[in-house]
Amino acid sequence: MCAERILDTIDSPADLKGLSREQLEALAAEIRETLIHTVSKTGGHLAPNLGVVELTLGLHRALHCPKDKIVWDVGHQAYVHKLLTGRRERFDTLRTYGGVCGFPKRSESPYDVHDTGHASTSVSVALGLACARDRAGTDETIVAVIGDGSLTGGMAFEALNHLGHLQTRMIVVLNDNEMSISRNVGALASYLGRVRLDRRYRRLRDDVESALARSKIGAAMVAAGEAAKESFKQLLVPGMLFEELGIKYVGPIDGHDIGQVESAVAAARDVDGPVLIHAVTRKGKGYVHAEDRPDAFHGISPFSVESGKVDGSGGSRSYTEVFGRALVSEAERDERIVAITAAMPSGTGLSYFAERFPERFFDVGIAEEHAVGLASGLASGGLLPVVAIYSTFLQRAYDQLIMDVALQGLHVVFALDRAGLVGEDGPTHHGVFDLTYLRSIPGMSIMAPADEAELVHMLHTALVAGGPVAIRYPRGAGAGVELPKTPVVFEAGRSEVRRTGSDVALIAIGRMVSVAEQAADLLAAEGVDATVVNARWVKPLDLEMISEVARGHRLVVTVEENTGCGGFGAAVLEALSDLAIDVPVLRLAAPDCFVTHGATELLLHEIGLDAEGVRGAVLGRLMDLPGRANERRSSAGNPARRRAR
Repeated sequence: MCAERILDTIDSPADLKGLSREQLEALAAEIRETLIHTVSKTGGHLAPNLGVVELTLGLHRALHCPKDKIVWDVGHQAYVHKLLTGRRERFDTLRTYGGVCGFPKRSESPYDVHDTGHASTSVSVALGLACARDRAGTDETIVAVIGDGSLTGGMAFEALNHLGHLQTRMIVVLNDNEMSISRNVGALASYLGRVRLDRRYRRLRDDVESALARSKIGAAMVAAGEAAKESFKQLLVPGMLFEELGIKYVGPIDGHDIGQVESAVAAARDVDGPVLIHAVTRKGKGYVHAEDRPDAFHGISPFSVESGKVDGSGGSRSYTEVFGRALVSEAERDERIVAITAAMPSGTGLSYFAERFPERFFDVGIAEEHAVGLASGLASGGLLPVVAIYSTFLQRAYDQLIMDVALQGLHVVFALDRAGLVGEDGPTHHGVFDLTYLRSIPGMSIMAPADEAELVHMLHTALVAGGPVAIRYPRGAGAGVELPKTPVVFEAGRSEVRRTGSDVALIAIGRMVSVAEQAADLLAAEGVDATVVNARWVKPLDLEMISEVARGHRLVVTVEENTGCGGFGAAVLEALSDLAIDVPVLRLAAPDCFVTHGATELLLHEIGLDAEGVRGAVLGRLMDLPGRANERRSSAGNPARRRAR
């Protein structure tokens, strides 16, 4: 019979308190094994979580959660936290529909303080919690855990600046996984950190300095000592940036030493003011494939534990790859083209560009606002910037889109990867708002390809256009169509009629075009003849096409993978109103709520954006209209049919 795992006895962080050092080390190994085998099946953020096993154990040993509160920046490194806070038995459902979320979620557990998913927010949120605590007069400890990557975001520094000003009691744990650490240096740093935070040391130091200051000679000695101490610290102490902001700095400590982490956090709890603990960790620790390729295992699909290779046979090229390679081809023809990413060269496909044109490539870190501001300056200087950012992350630079780019009519191309539902990453990453927030910007042109071949054409179109242009496309594999050898320019505001019918008009955008075509086949089996239009453009709209299909069909249906609030369907309604055309319109879009996590196909079915959902919605609306749903009109009387010939 196998001995019971220590992990199986951990139902809450309180169960960690009585474990010995040997038991804690065994527990850490069990956690790593669980992480590797679970993520190998579900996919997810493996390397970041392998790197914070001991850090999380040390935190929970020193704290009393859920009274004390931990705010995880981004939240992609909170799997260990979930295992220790009552979700162990359901952990195999990680990132699956109805299962454990891959990010902290307040509705899931009282131990999850804040729903996170975007970077650089933890210090702000934690400071707000600390201020609320101070107002309430309670004594809980508030901790923000932030990675060194998230510190590249300006919001983190804004919060640190405010924290240093307020001087409220709070701990910031800086998880630095980009540096190696020597045990000797780590031990010394841990000792120095304990001395600097120990109340007895601080009281003795203050008493001695107070006594010396009572005489002129003593005062001079104190002043000289302070000057020497400051100059020495400026030279040797890596945390002087934080010290100058008014935040006590501790470290660097070994983030893989549970005892060091626990001691540092326990000591920092007693400090009447803000403390930053600098913990050095190794991303992917404990799994050789993740240690060797931490970027590949940051967020990974299901994989083989033995080989580290992602499951599957490859299949069609992804939209991301197609975009990246197409941009390289365009840049070979136009030396003005430069590319910008916000810490995601691989995720956006710009790694190809970076390798081919390193001098024309800019990775600004997790700083989307700066990325767009930089692009405006590059465009003003005569270059042609392409900003590749996930749809959900470009939300963070909305002011720059308006003020720095659109207001000045600058030619900047925005490539929005991960548009629409992204599946298992869930509501923090679904790109279902971009059509809405971009469409309201004056001068902004917006396209969405129906397949990867159209993406190549649209990139070329955007690069020869003027003003700001956005192309949004989904995550994952394309349709497998043949890519064009020579891209063409799409006429602005011109759609493509893919199928003609006489009953309903399905006007779709992006990958919903293939869904509309499948739905048209299903409707045909029900005796309903459908026109299918690939809109291509969200702004400007094809007003001629909209007018024709509205006058030639009993029902107009818009299909989009964007929120229905202010999206493509709303644009069509606005156009019909301006054209004074009265026709029934059915808008099929993402609902006005935050869609959960799960496989993309399952989520699309859940919200009615698969072929069967479109079919059912259309039939239901036709039943409500006067006359028979399958009443046919002649081909001669159908303007859309005439146009397609």
